[in-house]
Amino acid sequence: MASQANIQELEKIASQVRRDIVRMVHAVNSGHPGGSLGCTDFFVALYFHILKHNIEFDMDAKKEDLFFLSNGHISPVWYSVLARSGYFEVSELSTFRKINSRLQGHPTTEEHLPGIRIASGSLGQGLSAALGAAQTKKLNNEDNLVYVLMGDGELQEGQIWEAAMYGAHHKVDNIIATVDYNGQQIDGPISEVMDLKDLKAKWQAFGWEVIESNGNNMSEIIKSLEHAKSLTGKGKPVLNLMKTEMGYGVDFMQGTHKWHGVAPNDDELANALSQLEETLGDY
Repeated sequence: MASQANIQELEKIASQVRRDIVRMVHAVNSGHPGGSLGCTDFFVALYFHILKHNIEFDMDAKKEDLFFLSNGHISPVWYSVLARSGYFEVSELSTFRKINSRLQGHPTTEEHLPGIRIASGSLGQGLSAALGAAQTKKLNNEDNLVYVLMGDGELQEGQIWEAAMYGAHHKVDNIIATVDYNGQQIDGPISEVMDLKDLKAKWQAFGWEVIESNGNNMSEIIKSLEHAKSLTGKGKPVLNLMKTEMGYGVDFMQGTHKWHGVAPNDDELANALSQLEETLGDY
């Protein structure tokens, strides 16, 4: 369990990551800040406290935990956390979404960016990939875990539920899947676009062990992920239903789908940065 000092350190890293996010999308007037800001605390907790990983990147990742991002449009937060944890130089964040950059708008493997193992952004596919990787770990007699993050909007895709059935049927109990449950998608509130109803009951009915968590509280995220780890190896895949607020950390971006895929202008960037402490130095 993380100490209070560790929690405060992680919160400072998260503040810097949020600065990176808004600066990255502003610089090219393109990208997805809303979900990135909402999931920042999760990514920081995962990469700086939970995940057993090696920044000397190897695609096979033997004896390491794995992470897959299904909702690849929130690449800004992933790129920032990968850079800040040492996978590549922080200065490379300045190339986000530019021609010939390794930091494309949606993560790809063609550019050979350390930390990226699958292309993502075609929504609904990440859980399938993660389950295959988790089964591979089992076949290789590795006791490491596989993590995957999905958006709640992509749960409207049928492939997610095929994968959910598969994971439970095959007792893939070395996976922790997290749903970013912010209730928003590009066209509006999920309740208006296509309501997901009782997600906890749905995943339980598909045979998953389900926990619920607060994704915008660092201490609670760590407790929840540690709890999720304790549930692995017991015959069921684990689903972390993580409540977040889109745009969290920047008051005028919070709680609305309008910042799903819109970059801040100059004045909005200045406003956002005034709310986010610079803790590790801007790139």
